[in-house]
Amino acid sequence: MPDEHTTAAVQRFLLELAGDSPSEPVIRSLLERSVGRLELLCSTMLFRSYPRLTRPPLNLHADEMLGAVAERLLKALREIRPESPRQFFALANRHLRWELNDLARRLDERSRAVELREDLAIARESSSSAALSPNARRILNAIDGLPEEEREVFELVRIQGLTHGEASLVLGVSTKTVQRRLNRSLVLLAGMLADLRTAAASSDEA
Repeated sequence: MPDEHTTAAVQRFLLELAGDSPSEPVIRSLLERSVGRLELLCSTMLFRSYPRLTRPPLNLHADEMLGAVAERLLKALREIRPESPRQFFALANRHLRWELNDLARRLDERSRAVELREDLAIARESSSSAALSPNARRILNAIDGLPEEEREVFELVRIQGLTHGEASLVLGVSTKTVQRRLNRSLVLLAGMLADLRTAAASSDEA
């Protein structure tokens, strides 16, 4: 079904995966059919959020990331059964971040002679918050505490840098839905972190 919409195709394979079909062929077909969106995720996150990994000594390319993420998903889907395309791409997004964080950590261990700006970028992207300030940890925890739909959109648009259109393709929803969820996430975060904004305003006035 070459003209079948990716979201519908992914849903079809997920239904097969939940049934009695042998899982390995279905998983491989699922990954092959969704490769376009997976490549979009890899390319966008790599070049917008982890640009240092594209430079020497790693010179990482999106197609190399695609292979690594596909391998991670192949293993994960033997145990995990997403029920919808949104859950599937959220799973892919999570493993992509883990893979990039791991590569960044290993690169950082090999060489500490990096620019301050890059050090700060890696600290922000790292899953470890040990080196972050209390306020930064609060912000990360607030993001993690958002409802699932709002958190996914916030991470795709505000953290990974996807456009509303790109995020809508990944999630299988309309751009208006992406905008609505993003606005909702910003309202929720503003409420959870209101005291930080008040403190910052008081500091500016002083």
